[in-house]
Amino acid sequence: MTGAVGITNAEQLRALVGGEPFVSAAFTVDQTRIDAFAEATGDHQWIHVDPERARRESPFGGPIAHGFLTLSLIPALLMATVDIRQRLGLNYGMNRVRFTAPVPAGSRVQACFRVAQTNDLPDGGVQVTWDVALTIEGAAKPACVAEFITRHYF
Repeated sequence: MTGAVGITNAEQLRALVGGEPFVSAAFTVDQTRIDAFAEATGDHQWIHVDPERARRESPFGGPIAHGFLTLSLIPALLMATVDIRQRLGLNYGMNRVRFTAPVPAGSRVQACFRVAQTNDLPDGGVQVTWDVALTIEGAAKPACVAEFITRHYF
């Protein structure tokens, strides 16, 4: 599925459990974004920000994105992929995050989101656990797999 048509209530979210995954549009992770992430986080490890050295010395043949940069794409890709018309949405956390393959600079990634579980919250919201796989175009295995937990208030 490439997107959901206007989810407007908790019942519609609950109905998605175990259903078809939602697949985001492809997104390019370029060196400019990697450098900006390094500036924002203070993580200037050469494998990310020194393309020449990374080509010479890294086992990946060039610079790669920070794992946490890859992870940080998930919320925005979810919101661009699944149309949840809510009063308020919150990121609640992550479970079982793994960086299973490097994301070389210039790679095009996309995310696959599947609703694994929903739970009603005492304050009237609904908590959703999403199984997420971030894949690289042309790669055999995902770059990142995680459970992403969100809370929604309609």
